[in-house]
Amino acid sequence: MTKVLSACGLLCDQCNFNDMCKGCHEVKGSTFWAKEAMPDKICPLFKCSVIEKKYKNCGQCAELPCKKFTELKDPNITIEEHEKSTIERVRRIR
Repeated sequence: MTKVLSACGLLCDQCNFNDMCKGCHEVKGSTFWAKEAMPDKICPLFKCSVIEKKYKNCGQCAELPCKKFTELKDPNITIEEHEKSTIERVRRIR
């Protein structure tokens, strides 16, 4: 199985919501959660890295992990899980 990597380093094929979202690149950053939670309906990490900076993902940015990257947290996980995920995602996209 091919792994689908999001702009922020999440593995889309391992997401619990992959039936609602085919990955941020496929939906041009307008993920199911961004449609509900973001004012412009686009993931801020996708918007910054792919739309504005024209990168493939956040891993091409010299500022990774930036404040935006570290502060965007899934409300369903603990701080410890988020910190671990952040480290793994940075490693994955670099």
